[in-house]
Amino acid sequence: MTIPAQSDGTASAGGVAPGETLLRVTGLQKHFPIKKGLLQRQVGAVHAVDGLDFEVRSGETLGVVGESGCGKSTMGRLITRLLEPTSGKIEFEGKDVTHLGVSGMRPLRRDVQMIFQDPYSSLNPRHTIGTIVGAPFKLQGVTPEGGIKKEVQRLLSVVGLNPEHYNRYPHEFSGGQRQRIGIARALALKPKLVVADEPVSALDVSIQAQVVNLMDDLQEELGLTYVIIAHDLSVVRHVSDRIAVMYLGKIVELADRNSLYSTPMHPYTKALMSAVPIPDPKRRGQKSERILLRGDVPSPISPPSGCRFHTRCWKATEICKTTEPPLLELRPGQQVACHHPENFADQAPQDTVLLTAAKEATELLGEAVLEESAETSAAVAAAAEEIAEAEHASEPAPSEPETAEPAASETETVQPETAEPETAEPAASETETVQPETAEPETAEAEGADAGSAAGAAEPETRDEK
Repeated sequence: MTIPAQSDGTASAGGVAPGETLLRVTGLQKHFPIKKGLLQRQVGAVHAVDGLDFEVRSGETLGVVGESGCGKSTMGRLITRLLEPTSGKIEFEGKDVTHLGVSGMRPLRRDVQMIFQDPYSSLNPRHTIGTIVGAPFKLQGVTPEGGIKKEVQRLLSVVGLNPEHYNRYPHEFSGGQRQRIGIARALALKPKLVVADEPVSALDVSIQAQVVNLMDDLQEELGLTYVIIAHDLSVVRHVSDRIAVMYLGKIVELADRNSLYSTPMHPYTKALMSAVPIPDPKRRGQKSERILLRGDVPSPISPPSGCRFHTRCWKATEICKTTEPPLLELRPGQQVACHHPENFADQAPQDTVLLTAAKEATELLGEAVLEESAETSAAVAAAAEEIAEAEHASEPAPSEPETAEPAASETETVQPETAEPETAEPAASETETVQPETAEPETAEAEGADAGSAAGAAEPETRDEK
């Protein structure tokens, strides 16, 4: 298909090489005003997207996951400029497209397209399939080789539909076929960036696999760049190169696929990963390590102060309530916004007093999960200390590991002591039910007290290990 030159004389093809930054988002915000009264005065705002910073490289697939209402779909409509951002900056191929009007965005519509979530409402029921898929050519004034009809029929065959269905209407197709029609319409002008908003959520499981495989094949054939918004973590893992985890309008973790699924660093990410079912009959009788988050997502009208996840986090301390954690790259290619990350050294080791909400959240977690978090945090902190000692040491380098081995053995001997109460669970079941009742008055009187009941004394110990 040949695309004519634009009105300014530059061709729409060309641009960014594979692996370079195609889309850059800085401080992106979108607040929907809340108006009341006869004069429609603004009394508040919904903070749908509240400060996003990320990049999308050419040729890669960026997955975006999170709970319903976290701002994923709004983010997708902002980067395609279907919504006007409140503040922030959107750069596409190095050009600022944040506040371009309709006439300014028209040439860029060839390069940025969107696949909508609902295949039933995204297609006009009064138009035929040929009219729907051929609409981008007429709007952009593009005349493909052989005519629009021949090109539309070719696109239908590419997405797995019969080219003879050119004159049929959307109600004559199933949900999976309608989504394929939407994909054909988005790929008509060979865009560089495709934003797919829940492309398979409304489809059957068998059809989901077909559509996902189709998108993979089209990416290899046409060199597309995807931003896939979804809530199915298995689908995102299959198609994504990097994954961004959103919570209440912010990105809490951004990492490559293998790092995110093997060693999640944000507590919210770890809770999401624990919710993925494992289809293994051998694990049916084993104790589940499902992390249950207490309560619902806070209202985006008045989000919590500090870290927005501290109202449901089992590791939240006072610094989480007062200070918002920045999105930092703690590991190569893995950015996290957390004061007490998982599988990494504690970023705020001086703050060890848990909040009341965190103490209530620990009651919903399995003991194995808490002990695993404590052990991994302690092991990472010990490894960091050994590395620091090795760096400062000059000549007696070989003797230092010998002195470090007893320290490691001491930690190994300490861990079984903490693990012994696990073997005594059947006998201590009655005491476990009593501990939360005795712990609540003590935390109400003095949350920072170290002495008290067994539950009140055990919680600061687990925070020290982290």
